[in-house]
Amino acid sequence: MKAKIHGFEMAYDDTGAVGAPLLLIHGFPLDRTLWLAQTNGLADMARVIAPDLRGAGESGLPPGPVTMDTYADDLSALLDSLGVKSAIVGGLSMGGYIAFAFYRKYPHRVRALVLADTRPQPDSAEAKKMRDANAALARDQGVGAVAERLLPKLLAPKTFESRPEVAKGARELMARQPVEGVVAQLMALRDRPDSTPTLAQISVPTLVIVGAEDALTPPKDSEMMRDAIRGARLVTIPDAAHLSNYEQPEQFNNAVREFCRPLI
Repeated sequence: MKAKIHGFEMAYDDTGAVGAPLLLIHGFPLDRTLWLAQTNGLADMARVIAPDLRGAGESGLPPGPVTMDTYADDLSALLDSLGVKSAIVGGLSMGGYIAFAFYRKYPHRVRALVLADTRPQPDSAEAKKMRDANAALARDQGVGAVAERLLPKLLAPKTFESRPEVAKGARELMARQPVEGVVAQLMALRDRPDSTPTLAQISVPTLVIVGAEDALTPPKDSEMMRDAIRGARLVTIPDAAHLSNYEQPEQFNNAVREFCRPLI
């Protein structure tokens, strides 16, 4: 399905009107198919809405700079087009950064938050340089080269050893992303604001999920978020790294299901 918003077509999956809306925001450099196991596995309890961000997957990329606020505005417009006033908002990695931006701009639209394998801190100076390097790599050698650089950091070693098809799927998901969309995401990631002050402002039920072996946004960051957000809950998923929902979908879905049940 596609919706025309802000001068481009946004592709999305929508399971329909069963239960409360659950908006799932993918990470970098991915698309909505990251959430297939959640779209299919949670459709009996929630109206799962999983979009491709501008420049990702099947969504267009209009000209102009892109920020986390840009993505948040797009998602608000998508909800408007679907007649959804508020939703449980979930994001993984960059999707979590966008969820913070969405909460700051549209708190009235957020019933609850699911923050998976993400962190509130901005990029360090070294990380900013790596964003620029990856943007140059994407332009020079294609997104497949970026995927090869990132993949070892996204999955647990055990996944590579015992489930090579999962690693293959993640590699292909990244490699098929449009170059300019990936570059736009990298710039938005590089320049994103510090969301640490936002944590104390969050007043909705919040679930924090992290892979036990996540080296990019390690469990200590998730523990910090749990402690800083009033009433937040933390679930740590074993045998998973940064793509916890993709590596261990059943455990991830169980955590989301238990969290969402009282809210629906």
